[in-house]
Amino acid sequence: MIEVAGPNADQIRYWNEVAGPKWVALDDVISAQIRPLGLLAMDRAGIAAGERVLDVGCGLGETSLELGRRVGPGGAVVGIDISAPMLEKARATAQAAGAANATFENADAQSAALPGPFDVLYSRFGVMFFADPEAAFTNLRRALRPGARLAFVCWRSLQENPWLLVPAMTAARHVSMPQPDPHAPGPFAFADAARVRDLLSRAGFVQVQHEPVDHELSVAGGRPLDEAVELLLQLGPASAALREAKATPELIDRVRADLREAIAPHDGPGGVRMGSAVWIVTAAAG
Repeated sequence: MIEVAGPNADQIRYWNEVAGPKWVALDDVISAQIRPLGLLAMDRAGIAAGERVLDVGCGLGETSLELGRRVGPGGAVVGIDISAPMLEKARATAQAAGAANATFENADAQSAALPGPFDVLYSRFGVMFFADPEAAFTNLRRALRPGARLAFVCWRSLQENPWLLVPAMTAARHVSMPQPDPHAPGPFAFADAARVRDLLSRAGFVQVQHEPVDHELSVAGGRPLDEAVELLLQLGPASAALREAKATPELIDRVRADLREAIAPHDGPGGVRMGSAVWIVTAAAG
């Protein structure tokens, strides 16, 4: 077990010991699943050639490489993440692609001294896990030049995301699903638009806008039904509930069978496709 101290210790431990290795193993599937949503947020950021971009929660580096393509050889992208396994994959991918303008740092956005000033702050589902989001965004604001742009994509509520709600409801028939704190670090921590506007305003951002986007998501990137079932058993609320319950292999098999039945109606020629709902949040550094 990794020994970690500080306010974000639980998330650092989780993304190094639990989630990070899973994301590395499922890289292609997850990228295909969330890539369109990340690109929408990137488009809203209006990335220009020659700019410096900070990619928060860069994970496996796909977004950093795309940002690097957009800023061109005269620009630069710094990807930061708290997950060493994911950053190792990101660096290897960047090296193989010859992406000299993208670099990666193992850094906690909440407290690290960041190598600004940056023109753009970007994140694809990487900002909802801060133990103290106001402190994190205040720290990130310090790394931006005045007038710099912010753009990130985050999930709206679980109830608005059938692709995660259906697995959660399926798991709830077998294990206890405690009602989580809606503001606790996790996928849905930024579902409350008013709260996020307040957080960003207090951290020094202005012109905060929330754009709701509803998207039919490819759950497993077009792969067969059984692969979609396995993905949903490994990530999201259902996975967390089974892990917390220390579910036996026999129990997981029962959940797997029920989940397969629940999502089979959404399976088609392009694989399993289900509804998702996100916010694309934009702002400027005041």
